[in-house]
Amino acid sequence: MLEGTPHTPHHSRDTPALRLPDRRADEEIAGDGPGPGGEGDGEGRTPQPGRGRPAAGKGEGADGGLRRSSLLMALGTLVSRATGMIRIMLQAGALGTGLLATTYNIANAIPMSIYTLMIGGALNSVLVPQLVRARTEHPDGGRAFEQRLVTLVLSVLAAGTVLSVWAAPQIVAVYTSDTPKNHAAFELTVVFARFLLPQIFFYGLFFILGQVLNARSKFGAMMWTPVLNNVVLITMFGLYLGLLAGPDRIEDITPGQIDFLAIVTTGGIAVQGLALIPFVRASGFRFRPRFDWRGSGLRKSIAAARWTLLLVLANLAAMTVVTHFAGAADQQLPTGGVGYTGYSLAQSIWVLPQSIITVSLVTALLPRMSRAVAEHRLDDMRADLSHGLRISGVLIVPAAFFFLALGPQTAQLLFAHGAVDAASAVPAGQMLQAFGLGLIPFSAQYLLLRGFYAFEDTRTPFWTALCIAAVNIGLAAACHLWLPARWAVIGMAAAYAVAYGIGLLLTVVLLRRRLAGRLDGRRLCRTYGKLALSAAAAAALGRLVAGACSGVSIPAGWASVPALAAGGLTMALTFVLLARVLKIAELRSLPGLR
Repeated sequence: MLEGTPHTPHHSRDTPALRLPDRRADEEIAGDGPGPGGEGDGEGRTPQPGRGRPAAGKGEGADGGLRRSSLLMALGTLVSRATGMIRIMLQAGALGTGLLATTYNIANAIPMSIYTLMIGGALNSVLVPQLVRARTEHPDGGRAFEQRLVTLVLSVLAAGTVLSVWAAPQIVAVYTSDTPKNHAAFELTVVFARFLLPQIFFYGLFFILGQVLNARSKFGAMMWTPVLNNVVLITMFGLYLGLLAGPDRIEDITPGQIDFLAIVTTGGIAVQGLALIPFVRASGFRFRPRFDWRGSGLRKSIAAARWTLLLVLANLAAMTVVTHFAGAADQQLPTGGVGYTGYSLAQSIWVLPQSIITVSLVTALLPRMSRAVAEHRLDDMRADLSHGLRISGVLIVPAAFFFLALGPQTAQLLFAHGAVDAASAVPAGQMLQAFGLGLIPFSAQYLLLRGFYAFEDTRTPFWTALCIAAVNIGLAAACHLWLPARWAVIGMAAAYAVAYGIGLLLTVVLLRRRLAGRLDGRRLCRTYGKLALSAAAAAALGRLVAGACSGVSIPAGWASVPALAAGGLTMALTFVLLARVLKIAELRSLPGLR
């Protein structure tokens, strides 16, 4: 999975899932270790006037418009995730989880990968901050810079899209091999790719127009327009599932079905991007092509993004290798659901808690951490990181154990419909189990990397990403070579989790050095130890209850519902009870549990 998916800033206290308490609230948590100074902070320092956080009222006195925008974005995120889940379920039902689905899914993953490699990483890490700075520093309010930037991005994307469509066979060959046995699947993937690669341009259009809006503090549109894409795809897969009687084998799919799937899929991304045009016009932006890039500062900005681009390249390399190996498992067992499609479906479910919980916290914490670094307040920086890790852990840790305990039941509930029967959904559920506990280091490492970004350090995140990618590639290759096809991709999911565990350890060591050798380690280990103990016991009990309910007679397609409902409810209640017994004070961050 690629890091760097754009997220629009919003105030965390307006996010329904959890709240970010005031830093001083940590000092009021009874019996949970030292204060913000954390590990080894024996000097007992407390923030002094003029050195701590800005006085309440300056940052807190935002007008009602900001609060309304934050709430709008939070709701947009939730609706987007919900409709995205419906889309994934219908897609699995329409195309299945075997080789046929993999040809579509691989072709559909390529445009975002190429966009990110071409300009996406630079756009989010360097060019957008330059855009914001230009609006405040340039005499014209940054309008000329905006026009140059939009012209540059769209020009690069247009040229890249044309070249990518022309080179579709060569690009697809990187992800799946063209052998006599696999030739039909390879050719179908190429056909899909030629239709889907124009998404590159529309992805770029969406993100650059969205960032123009963000620079004007207009955040809502970028959060809501992805819902339009989900609605288009939900309609498409619903029609395909209900009317077109989709085939189970790649040899049986018709040209009309291929055209329908590919054209509408690209159309959904086009709608998502084009829908922002009225909003940018309403915000005052008027696009006029400007090619006078020389001397405008864009070249320097792009050069500054080299470490971010290398990070993206490392992530893409790992993703490409895993995609290639997972596709090989599909070739050996074309209808088993043991390859790339099962892997991508499982990963889409697994990443949801992190994308909703941790990303919300990071959005709120990064500006505070950046200010703390600029003002040389490392104690406050350390406290913010500890805050984010402990609060996110309250939901991330039990979610990870939930996937470990009830992965197969979850996959059967979501995917065992239409072209997918209960047996074909089991491999995706086992991959979800293998990913499971990796959610903890994945989420923590994502948050800690923002500590380096607060120091304006993009080099160190590249080296950690390179380490993670190397471990992931090595372990994935071992799974591909030594495990049977039925279990190889499940092993690759576990390898992904292990790679991020190693990456987290490396990130902790490197960030401790930047923070004078202290990272509130004792407190974090104590909190996560209690969370893991509570979640592990809850998961064991929940799994036993789910097993006891698995024999309940219920219509096909919903057989997993009693087991999942009973096991999930048991796990939730047990976790909350044990967390209270163990006095995990961060439990107060959950609504209704203060």
